[in-house]
Amino acid sequence: MSDWYPAGLEDDMRPRLFAAADRGEAIALVTIVAAEGGGPRGVGAQMAITAAEAAGFLSGGCIEADVILHARATLADGQPREIVYGRGSPYVDTKLPCGGRLELLVERLEPTDPAIRDLRLAEAQRRLVVYASDGRRRSVAPAGDETAGRAYPPRQRLVVIGSDPFALAIAGLGLTAGWSVDLIRPKGPEAAPPLPVGYHRGTIAQAFADLRPDPWTAVAVATHDADLDHDALIHALRSPAEYVGVLGARRRLPDRIRRLVAAGLSPEALSRLKAPIGLAIGARTPAEIAVAVIGEIIAMRR
Repeated sequence: MSDWYPAGLEDDMRPRLFAAADRGEAIALVTIVAAEGGGPRGVGAQMAITAAEAAGFLSGGCIEADVILHARATLADGQPREIVYGRGSPYVDTKLPCGGRLELLVERLEPTDPAIRDLRLAEAQRRLVVYASDGRRRSVAPAGDETAGRAYPPRQRLVVIGSDPFALAIAGLGLTAGWSVDLIRPKGPEAAPPLPVGYHRGTIAQAFADLRPDPWTAVAVATHDADLDHDALIHALRSPAEYVGVLGARRRLPDRIRRLVAAGLSPEALSRLKAPIGLAIGARTPAEIAVAVIGEIIAMRR
């Protein structure tokens, strides 16, 4: 491994699996299957390793270089491996400073493996599935109460309505978190936003019809226009979006609620509204507001 490991920022290994399959290349998938102690990662954390690349992290730097060696051995001979680090490990020269124990499964996936195909289909259809493997046999199945394995939810999506620095900061931090981000600005300029996001210039209704928010979608309303806010909140609160928040002063909230009630929003729908938006951390600047919003969305997902 090099002195710096930016690929360790990647947590979802599906893009690596898909890219390797598209190249016709085998890839090794390493999964934490049991963990004890206070390590930084838990069961289900993964790395993906090819002959030339590695991504993901399992311990914060303690074992990754050694894991890559084992993964490339599995790529070479095709044999799955079960590896233990920490208490009871034969690798006494590889320490876990946290004093814990990690059990890993290393497996080789061929580019034509049906599990990769099924994961790709589930992602395209935005379905929650569970990946299970014993190293030789793999399955991708709908998630259920009794389903054991590594859960793969649809990619987190963030929809931001607005165009000022607050909206851009929220969208930008969503991108940094690795989320899919769309920006809605009705009657906005033809020029694209200064961020690599989906851009929607039509009406709120058109944008929501195109985006079809689901339970893995968060909606942040930040237009500073009472009527646009109202329109966006009606569509967002009537959708299955997991999170709906609106930027604005607390003193404006009673009027917002009255208008939403008059529009026919139910008490249950209104109970989902986060207003003012974001965690109460005393945020004032666009960057601080973005931290508060993204933090509140993450807290809801836990």
